[in-house]
Amino acid sequence: MEIIHKYFPDLTEKQYEQFEMLQTLYNEWNNKINVISRKDIDQLYERHILHSLAIAKVIQFTKNSHILDVGTGGGFPGIPLAIFFPACNFHLIDSIGKKIKVVQEISNSLGLQNVSSEQVRAEKIKDKYDFVVSRAVTAFPVFYNWVREKIKSQSKNSLKNGILYLKGGDLDEELKKIKSRITSYNISDYFTEPFFETKRVIYLPI
Repeated sequence: MEIIHKYFPDLTEKQYEQFEMLQTLYNEWNNKINVISRKDIDQLYERHILHSLAIAKVIQFTKNSHILDVGTGGGFPGIPLAIFFPACNFHLIDSIGKKIKVVQEISNSLGLQNVSSEQVRAEKIKDKYDFVVSRAVTAFPVFYNWVREKIKSQSKNSLKNGILYLKGGDLDEELKKIKSRITSYNISDYFTEPFFETKRVIYLPI
């Protein structure tokens, strides 16, 4: 939890309590349904929660924003963002039912009223959202084709509606066709831990 206090000192007591609960909840559920690798579960706050919250360093979602988390896995980045932005609505989806079960159980344990979850592929989603977020579920051009029709046309945030994608490594080749349209935020500008040195938030307005 120290790492959350370090970078987000102004959270409410309730938010700190919810973040603190995550370690116990993920330990418990990960023993039943493996959604986080064994080597990463001890680094939950740095490699999963804080990584998810890098999006909160790039944008402060306005009240009643609607965000779709595609390929959420065990609930990242959606659950940490839902704790951080309690006045926004998050829809977390994954094609694997047992992962969605973990998301539902953890959301319920935290009392998150702003989270809904569903076992479904992104292509089947009919609703539109202010932003689509995800954590490196596939190559970015593929992801773009999955979700480009899911974005609302009217924006109300500081950034135009679009995609916020957490990704690491060398992305030059992957992004070359849309390079002029994206903004890439180095997470190491916000968090100093070595884990974040090659990690980025990729923003593409739609």
